[in-house]
Amino acid sequence: MEQKHANYGLGMSVFGSIFFIFGFATTFIITLNSPVKAIFGLSETAAQLLSASFFIAYPIMSIPTGLLIKKIGYKSTLIAGLLLMGIGSFIFLPAAKLPSFPLFLFATFILATGVVFLQVAANPYVTALGSESSASSRLNLTQALNSIATMIAPWLIAIAVFTGLNLPSDDKLITKAMGLAAADRVPLPFIIMGVIVVLVAIAIYMIKLPKVGGGVVQQRKSVWNHPHVLLGALGIFFYVGAEVGIGGLILNYLKTSSLALSPEVAGKYVAIYWGGAMVGRFFGSIMLSNMTNVTRKYMYVALVLVLALVSGSFVTNWSWNIGLIFMVIAVGNFILMQLGKGNAGRSLAVFAVVAATLALVTAFTSGNVALWTVVSIGMFNSIMFPNIFTLAVKDLDPGELSTASGIINTLICGGAIIPLIMGKIADVSGYSFAFIVPAICYLYIFFYAVKGSKLRSV
Repeated sequence: MEQKHANYGLGMSVFGSIFFIFGFATTFIITLNSPVKAIFGLSETAAQLLSASFFIAYPIMSIPTGLLIKKIGYKSTLIAGLLLMGIGSFIFLPAAKLPSFPLFLFATFILATGVVFLQVAANPYVTALGSESSASSRLNLTQALNSIATMIAPWLIAIAVFTGLNLPSDDKLITKAMGLAAADRVPLPFIIMGVIVVLVAIAIYMIKLPKVGGGVVQQRKSVWNHPHVLLGALGIFFYVGAEVGIGGLILNYLKTSSLALSPEVAGKYVAIYWGGAMVGRFFGSIMLSNMTNVTRKYMYVALVLVLALVSGSFVTNWSWNIGLIFMVIAVGNFILMQLGKGNAGRSLAVFAVVAATLALVTAFTSGNVALWTVVSIGMFNSIMFPNIFTLAVKDLDPGELSTASGIINTLICGGAIIPLIMGKIADVSGYSFAFIVPAICYLYIFFYAVKGSKLRSV
């Protein structure tokens, strides 16, 4: 029994670090849209090509990665993914020094291929590592660790790239010299990330991970015959598209809105947007778990609220007023989570409706109201990926998990398509109207939560 718990703890620890790594990489690339727009003098639509080059790796590589896992196993796939991430990170050095936008896109695609390897392996592994009833809780916990990284990444860009440059809010006023100065600051975070992922790959090679799935399992039928898997994959398409589209546009939206925030200040609000996902996922991990000790459960909830207060204050140069507002939003998030009553589908439905409402309010208001509604969406994005994934793989055989994960992760390409649509709308009609697109995405997720996830093959 002790060995089993030790293996479980080791597996969760390793995959917690994996989720942190690819969360940081993903959000760093998404937030890099704004510096790249300044460096190369791009339109909003063209700047979103950076996100597109990242997320296009998913439809190309996800299903092959699922097949690769069956051949070489989870551990070898993780190591290969980390090494690819390292290679992609180091290519950013010449890309920024030249500077070359095509090389930026190429480096992003290589980095993204490594992330695809990690994500296709990590999600089904964590799902299968324990009981099915607590799978959503485990995924919410690892996704919360992912979200710590997603909060750090935009804050790091604000500090490492924008601090001291004094870039004007109007991108038309950015000179070539300003763009080159921003480019000079881009490589260092990628070099550090490249070194770290290579070291993690070496560490994983040297340890023994617990096995899941119990060997070869005969599949009952093709995964393609399970409607809840395919509809869930479409749910992932809309969720990732909405989350990435919002995350990629917030910084420039806040610069050009009535608030006219500087890039440095706007970048810190982007960190709060991603930090909301962290807070909500910790809540999800607690409330969707099998924990029976009510006192302990609410003690953890209190600690998460403290985390919201401190993290919101930290990324805004210790503005405790902003941290307090962030904590109040977290309280509202937790109260609304109670409507889900610990059920993954019901919780997903509640959060989808709230996120759609917040997106629409952002589209048709301005000023501080729009600022806080768009930032708050991150907190209601929180449980969407783990809950959609859990519902999509429910009732599958262990032997079907890697194939299903490949299909589901393929549709993460929503992160390549939806941001381009939002970018085009922003260029043509203004940033505010672009937020109607994610509202539509969240309404599909509501449909999946209440109906699509319950459809089963006959």
